[in-house]
Amino acid sequence: MARRHPAGNFKNPKSFKNPKSFKDAGDDIGSTEINPIFARPEEATAFSKSHMPQGESLPETAYQVVHDEAMLDGNARLNLATFVGTWMDERANRLYLESADKNMIDKDEYPKTAEIETHCWTMLADLWHAPDPGRAIGTSTVGSSEACMLGGLALKRRWQHERKAAGKPADRPNLVMSSAVQVCWEKFCNYFDVEPRYVPISKEHKVFDGSDLERYVDENTIGVVAIMGVTYTGMYEPVKCIAAALDEIQRTTGLDIKIHVDAASGGMIAPFIQPELEWDFRIERVVSINTSGHKYGLVYPGLGWALWRSKEWLPSDLVFTVSYLGGDMPTFALNFSRPGMQVLLQYYMFLRLGFDGYRRVQQTSHDVATYVSAQIGKMDDFTLWNDGSDIPVFAWTLSERPERKWDLYDLQDRLRMKGWLVPAYPLPADLTDVTVQRIVVRDGFSHDLADAFLEDLRTSVNYLDGLKAPMPSESQHSGFHH
Repeated sequence: MARRHPAGNFKNPKSFKNPKSFKDAGDDIGSTEINPIFARPEEATAFSKSHMPQGESLPETAYQVVHDEAMLDGNARLNLATFVGTWMDERANRLYLESADKNMIDKDEYPKTAEIETHCWTMLADLWHAPDPGRAIGTSTVGSSEACMLGGLALKRRWQHERKAAGKPADRPNLVMSSAVQVCWEKFCNYFDVEPRYVPISKEHKVFDGSDLERYVDENTIGVVAIMGVTYTGMYEPVKCIAAALDEIQRTTGLDIKIHVDAASGGMIAPFIQPELEWDFRIERVVSINTSGHKYGLVYPGLGWALWRSKEWLPSDLVFTVSYLGGDMPTFALNFSRPGMQVLLQYYMFLRLGFDGYRRVQQTSHDVATYVSAQIGKMDDFTLWNDGSDIPVFAWTLSERPERKWDLYDLQDRLRMKGWLVPAYPLPADLTDVTVQRIVVRDGFSHDLADAFLEDLRTSVNYLDGLKAPMPSESQHSGFHH
């Protein structure tokens, strides 16, 4: 197996382009040594981590080095922190390999892949109750973060056009959203010069629900973001209530402010297990929606979707027509060349599962989430923040017990020793004194695995409850990145 050695401790310095500078760089860079069992004659027996090797290696050797380095990553099945899908079936894996060379942006060379992309977002437009799915417009993206950026850009550009047409200044746009938004919205506001206006959550208002919204919006508001599945807790923000608050604001002020729904997770949950919930294009004020194909869309990482109610809500001057490799092609994206295989995998999953199949998969995850949350809620040490009845995600806090010698960060570390990744972190602004721990239930986290986790959780709690003194820890815990 490949193992790491400090810089300078390698057997074949001729394999490096600049061995002297490598050696002088010190232990901060290091090298990877090759196990003699699979090192071949005339090959390097170590690789620098900062300089490209001078000579070639056999593919078997390079593969083994990379394989052994990646082997140190965690077990994806035990990662209860991530929303991202980590498993697909063998036929999907075959499609993945067959289409790895397809460039999504080159619609001239890969017209069928482009056509399949259209099939996918048209199906989503229908799933999300667009008034006329044939008149909706959408695009695939690298992930839901890019999709959020595109949704925000469309809101900003449309607002700018309206302001300029009215002879008003368009230099101070703002966007209203919950303080619990995913960090991609902070990036959008930073990168595209939009003032973020955060509506704080509280113990009385655990999600942004439209309360006091009139305090945050004005004539410079380009839109309001509603989240279907807050990353901190998994809870839905009530889009219909937010829309009703905006209706009242329009009635009293004349401001007609639209909604973008960040449905990164909930967009592939609610239609199947909460079909009666109105959050999508059934609400007239909702003009755009994004989701993650690589979350509850059940596809490998690298896929998001952005949709607009109709073409009028995507300003035409944001869409480029590019002459590329023999053809003209419209494109609206922050990325250019990117793989098309995830789009084909999404289409495969739509065909493979259909509505009923997605419903069964999502319902299973939902059932496991509510089962595990109920078991945790019965434990004396914990108080549920929410129970996983929205998307299959829930969080809990520690119940009050002054004599306790441990906190949720200690429990996080104890569970990590058993292989489980269960993050602990503070809630956003105005609730930073509240620390929660969160579980994301995804396809593949079965009832059997859930019982195994609960057994490890109880064992960990029993160990921590037996402490006579607090666990040694750093003065400040690092924040969890959502």
